[in-house]
Amino acid sequence: MATISDLSKGNYMRYNGEVVQVEELQHRTPGNLRAFYQVKMRSVRTGKIIENRFRPGDEAEILRVETKEYQYLYADGESLVVMDNETFEQVYIDKVLLGESVNFIKEGVTLLIAFENGTNPITAEAPQHVIFEVTYTEPGVQGDTATRTLKPATIETGAEVRVPLFINTGDRIKIKTATGEYVERVKE
Repeated sequence: MATISDLSKGNYMRYNGEVVQVEELQHRTPGNLRAFYQVKMRSVRTGKIIENRFRPGDEAEILRVETKEYQYLYADGESLVVMDNETFEQVYIDKVLLGESVNFIKEGVTLLIAFENGTNPITAEAPQHVIFEVTYTEPGVQGDTATRTLKPATIETGAEVRVPLFINTGDRIKIKTATGEYVERVKE
């Protein structure tokens, strides 16, 4: 078992039975008091920030995490089926691991998945931007490019995003996967 002094930023550890990632770690020695570590952690499951003080000798269960790239194949209920690009092994992961970005990914996209001890998926990360085709939106009006007014549009996955007025059905657009925010129109 490791101690708190062995931790560094980015490490995964088990804290109160929950998997957390260390966001910030500071060693403090206030005046004539005992030294301590102030640790800011993010819960992998809920995304909440947890802060705690530890003494230098406290034990910590540091997790061995392996990160690999997987190709997203299809959704199956509350799971996503992904494939290892090297071994072609298919793995089921929970949609919850991707959070809101699960609505803005399509088949063939490469996901970065972190596994605890090589078997249990704990985090999944979508690429920053994905290109989609607009399947439906109200027709654009000629010359409506000066204002930053947005209108709803439906993309290939069925998700609805807000796009500028000049975007039409059939246009290809780049979207931020984390927020579903429109970035730009893409030319073929």
